[in-house]
Amino acid sequence: MRRTFPRRGLSWAALVFVAAAAVRCGYSLVGRGSTLPADVRVIRFQTLQNGTSRVGVEQRVSREIARELATRGRFEVRADARSADAELSGTVTQFDLYAVAFDELGRAKEYQVAITARMSLKTLPDEKVLWENPAYTFRENYTLPGSAASYADRENEAIDRVAERFAASLVSSVLEGF
Repeated sequence: MRRTFPRRGLSWAALVFVAAAAVRCGYSLVGRGSTLPADVRVIRFQTLQNGTSRVGVEQRVSREIARELATRGRFEVRADARSADAELSGTVTQFDLYAVAFDELGRAKEYQVAITARMSLKTLPDEKVLWENPAYTFRENYTLPGSAASYADRENEAIDRVAERFAASLVSSVLEGF
């Protein structure tokens, strides 16, 4: 006589076991976890310093970092140190924008944008380093739509788009400890 095992029940039990093991191992959805101490609720963040020759790049990147921190839900972002638990600070140290593809008239239609920043997150008031990266770099190619009127418009549009992605990547790195 041949014995058969109920596969459906076995599969369900295996799935539950794997899910429980994953939770115990600390897995969480990307972008929603945090390795920061639970008592870090208010983060002081001011506009980054600009160590590049590109005027205004720090303003665009800073705006997006503040927005990204606030959208994570767990943190309140403030410009002053009053009642802040930690401070995220840094300097944009390098900004590169290169045309990498051209249209038939020789106009740039795709750029590679690279932003590098020296960043740190420290507790307040004792300034214990929670996360630090002396050369956090984000690089991305950006294809421009044909609607941009001038070269300056095209550059600014590329910078704005990459600033959003830089901020999302940076905040994930800070919160998830990468």
